[in-house]
Amino acid sequence: MEIQIEGGIVRRVRGGQDAPMNTLSIQARTVANFLPLLCQRAGAKIVHNSDANYTGIRFDTPVGPVVLEMPTGDHPYRLVHELIEPDEIGRTEVEMRRFPQIYKPAGIAHITAEFLRTRGFLN
Repeated sequence: MEIQIEGGIVRRVRGGQDAPMNTLSIQARTVANFLPLLCQRAGAKIVHNSDANYTGIRFDTPVGPVVLEMPTGDHPYRLVHELIEPDEIGRTEVEMRRFPQIYKPAGIAHITAEFLRTRGFLN
């Protein structure tokens, strides 16, 4: 499933009809196809967030949403834990891991799934 966030409004995107077809969207769909069943059970969704300026794969974990952000340019992939409420410093997200763009989509899916599984984000 894909969702789009724009102007604070969340809406479902129908694949093929009104889904974005840029390089980040295609990259997110490709990585999502390689995710193991454990990640799919965690409610993995492709998110096109215009407000926060990212496209990625969001996992709804028991401790809050985690997003694998697709890189733009030469930037690395980012695995970010979105906090439900700002912490004492005022942060709304915590970057947990970065990894370079040297991996193929299957490798990215594997790194992401293993990181979330070994850190207790996935049951």
